[in-house]
Amino acid sequence: MSIQDISISNSQKKRLLKLAELEEVLFQDENGDLVVNVSAYQILKVDIEPISIESVVGENRLDYSVSYFVFS
Repeated sequence: MSIQDISISNSQKKRLLKLAELEEVLFQDENGDLVVNVSAYQILKVDIEPISIESVVGENRLDYSVSYFVFS
């Protein structure tokens, strides 16, 4: 299992929490970090526009070869 840890601001975290309705894509762990299942996100990405992870953190920061993004 590979993980990309990405530091984000509180305002970015709040925007990403809007995706939390999609539990198969994003969940918040007990530490408050947001964990994204990359493969599930790529499948559902079309359905969750206009809020996307790329629009919040920037496309160049994401490595799609990992299994999970962890935003802290």
